[in-house]
Amino acid sequence: MKERKYIKIKGANEHNLKNVSLDIPRDEFVVLTGLSGSGKSSLAFDTIFAEGQRRYMESLSSYARQFLGQMEKPNVEHMEGMPPAISIDQKSTNHNPRSTVGTVTEIYDYMRLLYARCGVPHCPNCGKPISKQTVDQMVDAIMALPERTKIQLLAPVVRGRKGTHEKLFEKAKKSGYVRVNVDGNVYDLSEEIKLDKNIKHNIEIVVDRLVVKEGIEKRLTDSIEAVLKLADGLMIVDVIDGEPIRFSEGFSCPDCGISIDEVEPRSFSFNNPFGACPECFGLGYKMEFDEDLMIPDKSLSFNQGAVQVMGWQSSNKSTSFAHALLEALAKEYDFSLDTPFGRCALPGPKGPWRLPYSFRGIN
Repeated sequence: MKERKYIKIKGANEHNLKNVSLDIPRDEFVVLTGLSGSGKSSLAFDTIFAEGQRRYMESLSSYARQFLGQMEKPNVEHMEGMPPAISIDQKSTNHNPRSTVGTVTEIYDYMRLLYARCGVPHCPNCGKPISKQTVDQMVDAIMALPERTKIQLLAPVVRGRKGTHEKLFEKAKKSGYVRVNVDGNVYDLSEEIKLDKNIKHNIEIVVDRLVVKEGIEKRLTDSIEAVLKLADGLMIVDVIDGEPIRFSEGFSCPDCGISIDEVEPRSFSFNNPFGACPECFGLGYKMEFDEDLMIPDKSLSFNQGAVQVMGWQSSNKSTSFAHALLEALAKEYDFSLDTPFGRCALPGPKGPWRLPYSFRGIN
């Protein structure tokens, strides 16, 4: 039978505690109950937690302790069996969908840090552990692309950071680079690039533009090394008329050829674009339009008010912006706004009619 361990407290006199001695079982869920003012918080926070934190601080190096300050010993005669401790303060509830028990109690911060520093990344395709990637492996992967494929080697120097980044553009220009890709748009470094300092930006420096063919290995190797030096071991290969390929000196799967960015705490945050689910954007649910609620009577035409959504009724056709959009939609898909909705034959994923996504996404 496993021996039970205890946190032994003798002579606790913190605040309203009067020489309290007790043994608390370790590795178990323990609840302290009592009347208001009976000393629950004094025992849990001001005695047990305070001593656990103090002992943890003393386990750190003298260099680290000089930045953290000295913690006072709680008013207790003796304590033993006390491990390092964390406390979760009582807070009011929050109905924000981006707030959970983990974020409110701040345990989530510790978990993200733990996963990022101690976790072993695995390939999302085959499940094997992902290891670092060499320059030669990157060259081989790029040379495996179809011949005559046009590519750009991009150095992701800024990823999801606010600011105007004027000094970065100036430094890249002085280094001899000509173009940058800012939030998906290509700019010439000779022109003035103004960015909103309050918006997060992604900036990639265009290091080289190549056509895949025999004999470019030496130039490709030199360009890759320049990219990795600029972007701290990261590289994006922008395949013209194709999907971009990400490479990292940090992590890649040798069998599947899949590369992932270096694992960071924000990789595990649903509140950050780098860790959020691409389907729900970290909210945990998706908002979609219900066609039957938008158009309850499919025997009506658009001109008869088939769309029963605020702002989309076409009563005032001469000045209605919504009706102008409907006319453009009818022209694009070659149907009449006087035809009953149920008889419109537009292509779509759910049968003969489906509102195009560009139309359905307008509020």
